[in-house]
Amino acid sequence: MAHFQYLSQELQDELRNTANAIVASGKGILAADESTPTIGKRFSAIGVEPSAENCRKYRQLLFKADLSTYISGVIFFDETTRQATDDGVQFPELLAKKGVIPGIKVDRGVVPLQGSPDETTTQGLDDLTKRCLEYKKAGCRFAKWRSVLKITNDLPSELAIQENAHVLARYAVCCQQAGIVPIVEPEVLPDGDHDIVRCQQVSEKVFAAVYKALSDHNVFLEGTLLKPNMITAGMSAKTRSTPQEVAKATVTALQRTVPAAVPGIVFLSGGQSEEEATVNLNAINQYPGKKPWVLTFSFGRALQASAQKAWAGKVENEKASQDEMLKRAKANALASLGKYDAGSIGSAAGDSSLFVANHAY
Repeated sequence: MAHFQYLSQELQDELRNTANAIVASGKGILAADESTPTIGKRFSAIGVEPSAENCRKYRQLLFKADLSTYISGVIFFDETTRQATDDGVQFPELLAKKGVIPGIKVDRGVVPLQGSPDETTTQGLDDLTKRCLEYKKAGCRFAKWRSVLKITNDLPSELAIQENAHVLARYAVCCQQAGIVPIVEPEVLPDGDHDIVRCQQVSEKVFAAVYKALSDHNVFLEGTLLKPNMITAGMSAKTRSTPQEVAKATVTALQRTVPAAVPGIVFLSGGQSEEEATVNLNAINQYPGKKPWVLTFSFGRALQASAQKAWAGKVENEKASQDEMLKRAKANALASLGKYDAGSIGSAAGDSSLFVANHAY
């Protein structure tokens, strides 16, 4: 019988405590980890120059908002960990003082997967443990790594499923060795005209492969979180899924694949509108049945679209921008408890489509 080298009890306790704090009741994650090109596109849409200073100013207004009521953690992009407020307070320190946990996106984007038709793997493993140790010193306590899989008649391939599961497991090991909680993100993209049944079937195979890989790599599950897609029909499908259909398919897929040891599941919004993502999260939490994990949110676009629209790069709009973001945060906090009434919290971009084909950060 093989013997395994597990994490020390002290490190296990630290990781478990951080993971549980991130999924505290009625709270979720603000994903502010857009890469420079991605935030540039968002700024262009609201007529703002995508300069480093404008990025800093925008993130400053987000982080200075009264986040802690609804937000447990914020995911940074690399440059954000070294940025500071106008009066010189580093962003990780600013959040930590508010009781909000700083996190960091550590993958370096997707690259073509050799031997596969139009599929990808995610790069960034080479120096990951070293980078995680540096991020931990900077105050980050959790990380995120996104792998991407596509649905077509023939995809995802078994190669893509296994490769991305393996990469996510290696990432998780590197994070935990550095005392950082890994958020494991196997995103099945919403692109396509497939129905919700096809999305559920594919997602179940992907999630199952990820947890097999995490087990093979001796990852401490109590010190991890999962960031999956909700189970929906493709964005080009003739029939859109109802919130109740999304809830049933999503909870069923998770019941079949995600161990109860995982403390929480923090859904990505996947191009849904702000309101749609909230309504679906609410339905998931209202769905009856066994749900041994906290089911909450880790939204980027679905928390920021209205805030960016209200800001438009103007100092005088900063308070209005913060208010828009906090409205969506409150709506999603209620949804994480199954207590959101659809349409009860309006916002500037509430029903606007946020879908971007083949979305990359």
